[in-house]
Amino acid sequence: MPDAPQSWPSCLCHGLISFLGFLLLLVTFPISGWFALKIVPTYERMIVFRLGRIRTPQGPGMVLLLPFIDSFQRVDLRTRAFSVPPCKLASKDGAVLSVGADVQFRIWDPVLSVMTVKDLNTATRMTAQNAMTKALLKRPLREIQMEKLKISDQLLLEINDVTRAWGLEVDRVELAVEAVLQPPQDSPAGPNLDSTLQQLALHFLGGSMNSVAGGALSPGPADTVEMVSEVEPPAPQVGARLSPKKPLAEGLLTALQPFLSEALVNQVGACYQFNVVLPSGTQSTYFLDLTTGQGRVGQGVPDGIPDVVVEMAEADLRALLCRELRPLGAYMSGRLKVKGDLAVAMKLEAVLRALK
Repeated sequence: MPDAPQSWPSCLCHGLISFLGFLLLLVTFPISGWFALKIVPTYERMIVFRLGRIRTPQGPGMVLLLPFIDSFQRVDLRTRAFSVPPCKLASKDGAVLSVGADVQFRIWDPVLSVMTVKDLNTATRMTAQNAMTKALLKRPLREIQMEKLKISDQLLLEINDVTRAWGLEVDRVELAVEAVLQPPQDSPAGPNLDSTLQQLALHFLGGSMNSVAGGALSPGPADTVEMVSEVEPPAPQVGARLSPKKPLAEGLLTALQPFLSEALVNQVGACYQFNVVLPSGTQSTYFLDLTTGQGRVGQGVPDGIPDVVVEMAEADLRALLCRELRPLGAYMSGRLKVKGDLAVAMKLEAVLRALK
């Protein structure tokens, strides 16, 4: 940002005062050298104002300042980072999220960074927060979860459009979804992980959800009982096999065995591994292989590499089936871990349709 041209009287006064400053420096040298000589490291630049007018950036190395007429400001050129504190945002489908971001930036023009913005860190943080809010308000929850990298790249471009005029460039933005405080009010057109897991749990357990939970769950409303009774006539026998003495995950897979078919394999075409941590601290592994034949289900590790690995504690699985814990909330809090492609995990919706 160049200064306005000076008139000849101003130039004359500026030159005279600068000459007197140099003269004073020479007369008082070497004592004045302790105050007039400054060392600027390689990663910094020094912005000097002489009689209020900015000069070209000084450094690295030794910089000479005139006493009484020069003032200076150091500018760090190294990459820095800050965190946008988590804030509550509403997505397009009505979900309430706690979302933050990590931002890395650096200064590429020291003069602009000093001349255009008083508090560069605060201005950049507010710009990043406003861009994040505008971007997430236009997207549903599912898109935010599955396309965080794409959203982060878009935020990077939008923030740079503003900050480049300040002499600052943002190198990296990482979006962080801390928690889902409220699920979507209107379900999206496609299946989501929450509804898939919850409905699968209802179909697997049938009317025996109370017995599986050890009597902890109070009787459900009438519409829930009707929905379960309409699945298959043998549903009570399925519930009878799910005794509390038997591992919960093993009972669920046993209930799934009669519904495996070639049509289901052709529709899903994926292999799932379930790691369930028992109360004793040991881990039980189960698999659902829907890649060949009529599909297989059982205990242990699948023959091939699973497409999706689901990990959770048996206590959390019990709370999930009893509706004491929402699947989406468990996933976002880390109690339900899904390793692999979420789109493949959502193909469990086909298993749900096969049970109907």
